[in-house]
Amino acid sequence: QIQLVESGGGLVQTGDSLRLSCAASGPSFGSRSMGWFRQAPGKEREFVAAIHWNPDTTYYLDSVKGRFAISKDNAKNMLSLQMNSLQPEDTAVYYCAAARPYQDIRLRVEYEYSYWGQGTQVAVSS
Repeated sequence: QIQLVESGGGLVQTGDSLRLSCAASGPSFGSRSMGWFRQAPGKEREFVAAIHWNPDTTYYLDSVKGRFAISKDNAKNMLSLQMNSLQPEDTAVYYCAAARPYQDIRLRVEYEYSYWGQGTQVAVSS
């Protein structure tokens, strides 16, 4: 079992940056693949970024490539998402997700993840 708590969301202007954090409590953080998803109003939740547990290969939604960066600090049990050049279309609730330890999952697929945080709101004004 693992608990995930996101933080760092807020209201920003177009072109600004935000850094989201996901604090994990529970075992085997270093052995879990992790991901970020988001859900905009009236839309389904979508994949944003993910990092495999071994090796630390990263994956991104095409529209955030070059602007967002996912990172994982196993010593601190922390997952982060650095978001630069934010656009109004990035407005959504952002969720952190974790897979089971040592599980090789399809990282872009929502239902492959076993644990979810409560989400943090990001709003980008034009």
